[in-house]
Amino acid sequence: MIQRKTKIIATVGPATDSEEMLGKLLTAGANVFRLNMSHATHDWTRDVVGRIRKQKAALGKSAATLVDLQGPSIRTGDLDEKLELAKGGVCEFRNADLEPSEKLSTTTNYDGLSDDVKVGDVMLVDNGEIHFKVTRSEPGRLICDTLTKGTMGSRRHINLPGVRVNLPALTKKDICDIDLAAELNVDFVAISFVRDAEHIRNLRAQLEERDSRAKIVAKIEDQEAMRNLEEIITETDAVMVARGDLGIEVHIEELPVVQRTIVRECARIGRKVIVATHMLESMIENPTPTRAEVTDVANAVYEQADAVMVSGETSVGKYPIKCIEVLDRITKRIEQEPGAGFHKNIELKTEKQQTVKSAVVLANSLPDSKLLIFTARGVLANYTAHQRPENAHIYAFSPDEKVVQALNLNRSVAPHVMEFEETPEATIRKAIEFLMDRGEVEKGDPIVILSDVLSGDFDTEAILLRKA
Repeated sequence: MIQRKTKIIATVGPATDSEEMLGKLLTAGANVFRLNMSHATHDWTRDVVGRIRKQKAALGKSAATLVDLQGPSIRTGDLDEKLELAKGGVCEFRNADLEPSEKLSTTTNYDGLSDDVKVGDVMLVDNGEIHFKVTRSEPGRLICDTLTKGTMGSRRHINLPGVRVNLPALTKKDICDIDLAAELNVDFVAISFVRDAEHIRNLRAQLEERDSRAKIVAKIEDQEAMRNLEEIITETDAVMVARGDLGIEVHIEELPVVQRTIVRECARIGRKVIVATHMLESMIENPTPTRAEVTDVANAVYEQADAVMVSGETSVGKYPIKCIEVLDRITKRIEQEPGAGFHKNIELKTEKQQTVKSAVVLANSLPDSKLLIFTARGVLANYTAHQRPENAHIYAFSPDEKVVQALNLNRSVAPHVMEFEETPEATIRKAIEFLMDRGEVEKGDPIVILSDVLSGDFDTEAILLRKA
């Protein structure tokens, strides 16, 4: 049985929010369910999280939940009719309390826009499809030349490449959504448009204030985040290469280089990393992906990202289950090839990390070996996953369900909830028998064992080698 190492994150939406479809996503191979708070209501989110947990219990599967905060997104306002824009025409962006001064005019949700943007700056609207150049700035109002022909609807996202905006890291809506995430005890909270490490610390303080143990995913989406990349990665629990806005903020030919830079830096520091956006975009409408999309997914797997994520493909697409099945097939095939090996430059700062390295080297040298981890907080399993064992799958056991849920995002880790026995030997035997009953370990397989929780005659600084 080929076991997939790369984890799959599926965004839930109208196409997949029923119990039946959530069950099918789990069966197809989804490891994490993303709830996008840019579109989700609180009542809907409560219902969906309940359905996810019901299906997990019914199917005997483990999967994590991720609440993705909208963040300080700058958007155009509501329009009675779409604006038909001609190249060379004039368009106005104004605060909501001002009357229009131009025929083509829209409000924005950020009153400080005219303070942050200056004459000569370029504004990109609607996923970068419509370009404007600021020609005049007045208090609360920007007058722009239209650089590209297009049609602009309501609530279109505005990107400002290279411009630092003075928006808060967390909006009032984000705070309300953090309340919900804490209430629902979700496993991950993603912070959008993170610009520096202080934004991560701010979110962590908010979570701790609410007694939430959710791990933080920092979404890298603009040039300022790239300038502060090392400190952001060091401060957070996981990183998302959010290629939608990032692909607008940087020159398009730089995007593959930026992606590889982020993945490589996460490998060096030792953090989970997700590659997201437009992975299988054509499958929103079509039953098969383009060849370029297959290659794109394969590239993320070659770079040994912890996870790949789909958005519209599973939230509103016509073929959400097939989409997960395609990701499963691609990842399993590419994982049979040598990867990029960025983990070889990982910084090992503690004796525990050095012990893990020795265990991984040992597992790499033994055909059909498995890595068995007993952990209290998930740290030891994280260390092992960060070092990317070549072939051995990682089986992590903890009595803490919250720890197990968070490990669903780690590459190669199959996490399980298990109460530990009175002696280390009984605990080890219980775990091996559990895996053998599931067909994941066969008699005679070498088992490399690490633990930071088993006491008694088990040395937590040692590596134990057993045969199944």
